Amino acid sequence: MAFALASRRGREATARVSKSAEVFEGIKRAIMLGEVVPGEALLELELAEYFGCSQGTVREALLNLQDEGLVVRMGHRGTRVSDCTRDEAVEMFRLRHGIETRGIRRAVQRINDKGLEELRHYLSAMIKAARAKDEYALADFDRSFHMSLFQAADLPAVEPLLSRCILHNQRFKILRSGEQRDLNVTARRHEVIIEALEARDEEAAIRAISHHVATIVDFGPALFEQPAQEEGA
Repeated sequence: MAFALASRRGREATARVSKSAEVFEGIKRAIMLGEVVPGEALLELELAEYFGCSQGTVREALLNLQDEGLVVRMGHRGTRVSDCTRDEAVEMFRLRHGIETRGIRRAVQRINDKGLEELRHYLSAMIKAARAKDEYALADFDRSFHMSLFQAADLPAVEPLLSRCILHNQRFKILRSGEQRDLNVTARRHEVIIEALEARDEEAAIRAISHHVATIVDFGPALFEQPAQEEGA
């Protein structure tokens, strides 16, 4: 009986996690694609009714979205979709550029055949998503590509920082570009990175990832300009 009770509790816990993940992905997709706009209120009761789950499940999903910086929870004032500003985007791109250019220098000599095959897998998945015009799936595989590449740099404590930068870079680009993007071009921009890694060409790999990040969104020279030093600093 005790074993049966434990098994039932395990199944119930798994079901809760699965439902929470479904709610998390549903809301995340809507935020990333701009279906819910920055500043929009997210009401737990309405979301629970929409997804057919408890408010507790919705609350768990919202907490996870808060961890990714996609929503802001303000206690009794509720939850709102976070802003997506140009100033934040510029700082995220600068941070990402530094992390990835230094990371790929380490990754070139460390990545093995299995790691390269994983990158090719994500490239293929991106191309398929582009053909299906599934921008959310394309962004998801793009993030997996870059995180898989960075894992070869063996800097695990930095990985969460890069993951968050990539997520918010993607959101900013999607919200700014509307329907103007050529998704196939977006996917195939990763080919030159793989080619440099296959050749074990460190300088070519650095150039490839640097250009890749710098041209995700056209900020012009402002992306790499040093911020003006504050008076008295």
